[in-house]
Amino acid sequence: MVSSRIRQAGSTVMLALMCSVLPSVVQAGLEDRVQEHTLENGMKILMMERHQSPTVSMYMKFKAGSVDEWTGIGGTAHLLEHMLFKGTTSLGTTDWEKERPILEEIEKVGAALDVERLRGSTGDAMKINELSARLKKLQEEHKKHIIKDEIDEIYSKAGAVGFNAFTSRDFTTYVISLPSNRFELWCRIESDRMADPVLREYYSERDVVMEERRRSYDSRPSGTLYEQFIATAFTAHPYRAPTIGWMSELRFLSLENTKKFRKIYYAPNNTIVAVVGDIDPEKVIAMMTRYFGGIPSQELHRGLSTAEPPQKGEKRIKIEYDANPMVSIGFHKPTLPSRADYVLDIASALLTHGRTSRLYKSLVQEKQIAISVDTTNGSPGGRFDSLFVIDAAPRHPHTVAELEVAIYAELDTMATELVEERELQKVINQTEANMIRGMNSNSGLASSLSYFEALAGDWRYLVKYLDVIKTIKREEIRDTVAKYFVPKNRTVAELVKTSVEPQKSDGKGD
Repeated sequence: MVSSRIRQAGSTVMLALMCSVLPSVVQAGLEDRVQEHTLENGMKILMMERHQSPTVSMYMKFKAGSVDEWTGIGGTAHLLEHMLFKGTTSLGTTDWEKERPILEEIEKVGAALDVERLRGSTGDAMKINELSARLKKLQEEHKKHIIKDEIDEIYSKAGAVGFNAFTSRDFTTYVISLPSNRFELWCRIESDRMADPVLREYYSERDVVMEERRRSYDSRPSGTLYEQFIATAFTAHPYRAPTIGWMSELRFLSLENTKKFRKIYYAPNNTIVAVVGDIDPEKVIAMMTRYFGGIPSQELHRGLSTAEPPQKGEKRIKIEYDANPMVSIGFHKPTLPSRADYVLDIASALLTHGRTSRLYKSLVQEKQIAISVDTTNGSPGGRFDSLFVIDAAPRHPHTVAELEVAIYAELDTMATELVEERELQKVINQTEANMIRGMNSNSGLASSLSYFEALAGDWRYLVKYLDVIKTIKREEIRDTVAKYFVPKNRTVAELVKTSVEPQKSDGKGD
């Protein structure tokens, strides 16, 4: 799962300079170079000095993803990520004392409007119109007190690169790279965003997220397929819900619940920060203690108790869409640190990583029945048991049914015959090279350190991973594939092109 997770943790840095250009941090002794420190409030800091350039990359990761949401607030983690760019009581405002009462009134009116709209056909139409007009007027008045995108502007003027954030089912992460002499600026802004954010423009941003959902899922065939596929594969586990949330939930996400979610999960003792670059660790600790040390820890929410029950038979769903056919095939499997997770990383690479991989070579090059095929070990997340997924698209005039037969034949071969020793060694070498490339940049290394500290509870998983991978035997690959890639453990989602019926003639001609 590390190969796919490395891509998730820092896909943009996987195309960094080749390992022959920069020294491998793994070979240089990563374990001896990363320093750890935990503030008294529980915030975990991972630091690594790299003085090749006067820059520093920060990844701040909160163990707060969509799996942590409760019923009815789906999409809150993602919406909150958007809101954290709106500023604080000292950033993004012309005058906080004048702005505050307007925001309080906006929250009051917005909540009342949501309550009335939730009543559906029994709602008071006149009241809805009055509240809508009142909210719009307040929002216009509020604009006078906003300094738009002030945080982004401050960072840009300071030479920032990659100022961004992303939410998954497992985590929410805030990232940036800066000149190393601007590290205190980062501490000042991020501690303010963590301790004292102002969720301004909430209702208009909620509309933005709904439009994002329409664009990325409702109007995009691959997005629709993936969303329905995951919702079918999981019956009980919250992985089944999309990170962005269902539209019916997004329409009524409350500011009150968003604030509550932030208070529960955006706590220093639920946060990991990786700082990599031209730094002095002692100065980093002193600076972060000064700015973040006063933020109080919180009593964390108890762990998720819901587990996905074993699947008793194949699940299959067809999605109609005016688009070319596609198919997603998923098999339930354990997450790390299960030995099977390591083995399925290797199986994934054997099947689809590179032009000589088994599925690519067979389906795309030789039989020419597919235009694409890919695998992911660990979808849609990694904190809990998830799926091994195969995504493929048939080449016209071939069908999804033909593609499925060919895919299962390759899986059956892997489940009954030993892979060649040379083939296995090649994949292990590729995996090591990918890890090295991914960690050659400050950003890539900060991403990986924070990700595996949050996911595995110890960033050293990175160091140990290759040692474990090199012990995997051909028999393990055969037996693991045979155990998990079976029909009763399988979910299949097929995107079928919507059939358009010809119009009937009225007999009158043109």
